[in-house]
Amino acid sequence: MKLRLVLISFLSSLFAYQVFAQSSPAASAARAYRQAHEHEIIEEFVNLLSIPNVASDTPNIRRNAEAVSRMLERRGVKTRLLESAEAPPVVYGEINAPGAMRTLIFYAHYDGQPIEPAKWTGGDPFKPTLRSASLEAGGKDIPFPSRGQKFDPEWRLYARSTGDDKAPIIAICAALDAMREKGIAPASNIKFFFEGEEEAGSPHLEKIVEKYRDLLKADAWLICDGPVDQTRRPQIYFGARGVTGLEITVYGPRRELHSGHYGNWAPNPAMMLAKLLASMKDDDGRVLIKDYYDGVEALTETEKRAFAEAPDNDALLKRELGLGWSEGAGKKLIELINLPSLNIRGFLSSSVGATARNVVPSTATASIDIRLVKGLDHVKAVDRVIEHIRAQGYHVVETEPDEATRLKYPKIAKVIRQGGYNASKTSMDLPISRDIVAAVEIARGKVIRMPTLGGSVPLYIFTDNLKTPCIGIPIANHDNNQHSANENIRLQNLWDGIETMAALLTMK
Repeated sequence: MKLRLVLISFLSSLFAYQVFAQSSPAASAARAYRQAHEHEIIEEFVNLLSIPNVASDTPNIRRNAEAVSRMLERRGVKTRLLESAEAPPVVYGEINAPGAMRTLIFYAHYDGQPIEPAKWTGGDPFKPTLRSASLEAGGKDIPFPSRGQKFDPEWRLYARSTGDDKAPIIAICAALDAMREKGIAPASNIKFFFEGEEEAGSPHLEKIVEKYRDLLKADAWLICDGPVDQTRRPQIYFGARGVTGLEITVYGPRRELHSGHYGNWAPNPAMMLAKLLASMKDDDGRVLIKDYYDGVEALTETEKRAFAEAPDNDALLKRELGLGWSEGAGKKLIELINLPSLNIRGFLSSSVGATARNVVPSTATASIDIRLVKGLDHVKAVDRVIEHIRAQGYHVVETEPDEATRLKYPKIAKVIRQGGYNASKTSMDLPISRDIVAAVEIARGKVIRMPTLGGSVPLYIFTDNLKTPCIGIPIANHDNNQHSANENIRLQNLWDGIETMAALLTMK
């Protein structure tokens, strides 16, 4: 009964969204153009997705930058590459609108997460594959339709970076094509800033932005990254979590030992690390590390209203993901996103499955990511974790312990910091914030406003260093397998994204 009520509420919100949606001239032009040119749009998208785009693959990442540059140049965009030593180039473009009163910068990134081909259905993340639905819903491989045949909007295109984050790039290009065909000019001065190492943590972004500071003056950055709401309604976010990480290695015997001969005697590092990690969170997922939540910035009244107006998707998400419970002691997902998190992203010790052996492991390693919210410092967050490890009786080192250290201390943990950056946030009450919400709502319907996105983007470089507002305009489907194998884009999300970009490019 409860699920039925949730479904009724979900369908009602979709109906309200559809009724609210109006047609801006640019969005209407984008829809008409897309309907007439779906094959050309998908063909160009497939070509871009076929270029491997892991940031560390220097030759291919430059091929991506050059391909994106050519795509913009074909649309009449004045384009150049912003270079910095040892960094993938940023693809930069400009469209100057005579008489424009403001400047908008559209941000996206053309690099993607590292890949494990064996985990991908079909085995090749850079061979785009069309499927009749999501794999989880039983989708099957289907051929690309021939000219004259239509694309089903529920079909999925599978390849690395379909959703994160090449979709906004192709959507912007298609929107520019539609505007040119109908003679519609941008209402603002437009700049494009397409980064090539976001998925590697943007280690050079701050340096690039500082180097080209004068070139990047604007009234707002539009961050075209992330997923729409789980209801498929458009979503705008006004902040992004910060991120940092660390790797913890715990030590047992110098070499693996026979578990029958030594299992009741030699300390087992896998068990030790499991207990250490378990000490960091309670059964509801609250982090138990001392002072972990100290400094979290309070929500404004506008942000609280946005929460109240947002749909409650938790029951549907639990069903979709096969979850019988969720962390947070009853709090909703959208509330928990506005708190810092501590996540175990991987655990390694000896072997399991067919290669499992009856041994006491010699080491155990866990990789942890920490998501931060406004008011918390990424360096201090890791400091607090390290102090917690010490409080559990561990001697903490930064390098492999030598023999003297191993013999002196019963419990040793090697902790490797992995850098990071702080969270950022833009006020929902700014005039530019209201204008962007209005533009998207005219084109796409009632918008869900999120104070903070769950994922991390280094927006602090723009908000704190450049003192410029940043507002997120995502278009990908929420179930796009972002950062995982079998990443995909639902075609209707791409079609909707083209209309959204057209509306923003012509925003009054």
